Parts: sequence; structure tokens; C-alpha cells
Amino acid sequence: MKKTLLALVVAGFVLAGCDQQATPESPSHTEAETAAVVENQVQADDTSTTEVPVTLPEVDQTEGAQPEVTQPIADSAHSARNALDWDGTYTGILPCADCEGIKTELVVKKDGTFIMTEVYLGKEGNAFEYEGSFNWNTAGNTIALLGAGDDAVQYFVGENQLFRLDREGNRVEGDLASHYMLRKQ
Repeated sequence: MKKTLLALVVAGFVLAGCDQQATPESPSHTEAETAAVVENQVQADDTSTTEVPVTLPEVDQTEGAQPEVTQPIADSAHSARNALDWDGTYTGILPCADCEGIKTELVVKKDGTFIMTEVYLGKEGNAFEYEGSFNWNTAGNTIALLGAGDDAVQYFVGENQLFRLDREGNRVEGDLASHYMLRKQ
């Protein structure tokens, strides 16, 4: 299936990169020629048992008309929620505005609950523990911890890592971006 998807992506780039207006030096390809190229690519790479039908866009043959090219859509059936082994214990030291860092341990469980411990390094008596449940976003790639303090706490779920998101739910950018990550233990 990966090879078929790759062939479709390559075909999309070929179609998108083609000169849209025919010149005497480069005659335009007909729909049948393009279909033959795509079919040959798929047959050369096809070792999977699943066939994916390829539908080429209609080409308007009038002078100056440009064919409509569509890009393949990612498989929406796969997300971090159902494709990754996301449950477990994650640890790391998150940046802190007025301390040396926040040593964080987050345990996320398959039953939709979590336990999070935060220790503010360099400060006395600044250890906090939160327990609660978490929700997945509709895309299945981000969890929101309910009951983890006053602010909404969200993490983007990656392979063996969680990325702390800002208050608006966006990935942190800039020099400290790599420090907003917890690694799975």
C-alpha cells in the first residue's frame, strides 16, 4: 500500500510539474499517455495485495485551458490515537520562566486517565501532582489533560514522545522548541 501511495504521489508531482501550455519543442501529453505512465509506475512497484483505483482529472483540450490536478489525501483512518503505542510514562524537564526547569512525569493510561507530577527545580516546596482524565482531539493526535491545574494542558502525541503545546494548542516554536518534549520511558 505504501508503494502504491508513493506512486500516486509521484504521479501527482509529475502532473503538477508538467508544462501546462504546449510548445512546439514539447508536445502536451494526452490523458491516455499520462494514464499509461501512472499504470506502469504502479505495476512496477505493486507488491501489495490492495489495489487503489487511480482516477485522472479530465483534461480540457481547448486552447489555454489548464488541467485540474488533485493531490492525494492522507489516510484519515490512521492517527496517533490508533496507530501508536502512546500509553506509558513520559518524563522530561520543561522550561520555566522563574526557575531552573519543571521536572515533569506524565503517566497516560489506556483507560483515558493520567497522573502528572511537576517539580519546580531550584524552588522549595514546589512539587505538584495532578490526576484526572484526558480527551483526544478530533484528529486523534493531541490530548488535553482535564484537571491539570488552572490552565488547559495539551500535548501533541508523537512516536515515544509528547510535545507540550502552548495555550492556543500550537506547537512551541523558536530556540526553546526542542525543550517542550517529554520522552517515553
